[in-house]
Amino acid sequence: MRKFSKGWDKSKLKAKRKGTEWIETAKKNAALEAVKHVKDGFIVGLGSGSTAAYAIQEIGRLIRQKGWKILGVPTSHQAFLLAVKCGVSITTLNEHPRPDLTIDGVDQVDPDLNMIKGMGGALTREKIVALASKQNIIVADETKLTKKLGTNQPVPIEILPFATALVESKIKKLKGKPVLREGKEKGSPVITDNGNFILDAHFGPINAPNELNAKLKSISGVVETGLFVGITNIVYVGTPTHVHRFKRK
Repeated sequence: MRKFSKGWDKSKLKAKRKGTEWIETAKKNAALEAVKHVKDGFIVGLGSGSTAAYAIQEIGRLIRQKGWKILGVPTSHQAFLLAVKCGVSITTLNEHPRPDLTIDGVDQVDPDLNMIKGMGGALTREKIVALASKQNIIVADETKLTKKLGTNQPVPIEILPFATALVESKIKKLKGKPVLREGKEKGSPVITDNGNFILDAHFGPINAPNELNAKLKSISGVVETGLFVGITNIVYVGTPTHVHRFKRK
């Protein structure tokens, strides 16, 4: 397993980059590199979020300019609408239960390519499509790198609304600090595409993400967690001028 080089230490980013304008360039560079895995006739899982959006747009370009036939399995309503706008025909896992690959973004990724996802709210469908796919490719910019998951980053957890109080109490027993995610209107919870709530659970640096994931999944009322452990095959990390590739053995 390749590790992140010392030069990419998140603590050094402020010294390396000024402002935030470079981040969009870095995202796009990573997404374009990931799309090079896509071939004519592929079924592709379409991730959610701003970085994955660049991949969807590039897939649309391939369809228009090369006449390729590519079907997309969107992981959210947002990804669905963007895919339609870009000319990517939509399919489902019921029709194609084994996509050739999925391209998605990430909120945080560690040197072992374990991840936290779900700040956009689509974690359940993202994980389902990723697990169904033959290959899972993640695209990110440098700011998503971390030495240990959970450092300055909560774990999103999709829950049944009916079970909110129960899940919150169980998370507290695991030494987590759950916060119900609110929408634009204060006091109004975010509703996922599945009609559920999201708790953002703060655990601090996580020493055993797989173990924590199992404990959270065992709580009645938890639909899915934002801990993606052992799922990723390749991570492309973009910078303003380069793209770095990490591959799981």
